Amino acid sequence: MATAVIVLIIVVIVIFALRGSIGHFKGEGGCCGGGGGTLPENKTLAGPAIGEKIVHVEGMHCENCKNRVERAINRIDGAVGKVDLKKGIARVSYDREITDDKIREAVEAFDYKVTGIE
Repeated sequence: MATAVIVLIIVVIVIFALRGSIGHFKGEGGCCGGGGGTLPENKTLAGPAIGEKIVHVEGMHCENCKNRVERAINRIDGAVGKVDLKKGIARVSYDREITDDKIREAVEAFDYKVTGIE
């Protein structure tokens, strides 16, 4: 009887762990040290956009990751970032010339990997 109770408890724990993992890998819920508490500011460009770059980012898993990358890009003067978590990209609109290195440094400062900029 005691063995059956222990097995039942283990099965319940495994079910809850799998549910949490599946949600995590779909990009739901908080991970990476946060529960998604701080949202990126709703930044707009001071002037008209003169271009857009697509930044391919590895290492984003959840809304908290998405928000961190957007905030990192938004800290660059003249740039606004919008992240698509499922595609693993950030669209960076800018109203002045911004080097790829500056974008790469901003994102990689938060331990994400920029694999390409178009």
